[in-house]
Amino acid sequence: MKFRRHGGKGFHLGALFAWLKTLPKRYGIGDVVRRFAAWIGPVGGKRRSRFVAVSAMITAFLAGYVIAATILFPAPIFPRSQDVPRLFGMSLAEASEALENAGLAVADTERVSHPEIPFGQIVWQDPPPGVAVPEGVRVSLSVSRGPRPVQVPDVTGYERNIAIQLVEAAGLAVARVDTIVAPAERGVVVRSSPPAGRSLNPGSGVGLFVSVGPPTIRIPDVTGLTVEEAQVLLEEAGFVLGTTTVRTTNIHEPNLVFVQFPAEGTLSAPGTAVNVTVARGG
Repeated sequence: MKFRRHGGKGFHLGALFAWLKTLPKRYGIGDVVRRFAAWIGPVGGKRRSRFVAVSAMITAFLAGYVIAATILFPAPIFPRSQDVPRLFGMSLAEASEALENAGLAVADTERVSHPEIPFGQIVWQDPPPGVAVPEGVRVSLSVSRGPRPVQVPDVTGYERNIAIQLVEAAGLAVARVDTIVAPAERGVVVRSSPPAGRSLNPGSGVGLFVSVGPPTIRIPDVTGLTVEEAQVLLEEAGFVLGTTTVRTTNIHEPNLVFVQFPAEGTLSAPGTAVNVTVARGG
């Protein structure tokens, strides 16, 4: 029994895409599809074998890839993604542990100055927190080395008030002002502690030593006097009472000065502070 193929030359695939003829020529889609359909020819034509062969090859390739990816070499088709954790304010050790727990790693680190974040804490990260990245990505970290140091200004030779302003303008603070006998004019800064040029953190304290002038008079002996009596005698001689220290002793009479500095007879400048030590009964 013979079967007749209806339709003569068979059904042409180009008929499926007749609607593409209505597309504007500038898209080129219709031309591509028409050429592909013409290459294949009628469904029952000789070129059908080409189409079947190409389809079979593509199907075999995809099947082989799926078998290899799922059975022979199991691995995800698409890499897993992970959000980068927030590391700001952590130490380098804490940040490394957080990245490891997230399936990430530390790439490189750099030390940067920061006016507020303490030494050793993370101030920046790249990629930033919350960004989705593939597993295993390495994150660059910036670690604070504290505020940028500032240098102690050279205030030698400046009048006391001006020197204080210069120190504060540099971002430092004046911790104390001491007097010192020096050839310099009275009220002029002779030196600072730490000395000029030393690097300090902003806000650190600096001590100033102010001249009371050259030595011209001798310090009187105030040992054996009460603190009040010593103060009166020093002021009459042109000096001032400095610090008073109380020390327990069984040798000296209680409540009386038994040590002074500078010592009696020391040539000093007017206004020099004399420190005394007072006995306390045992």
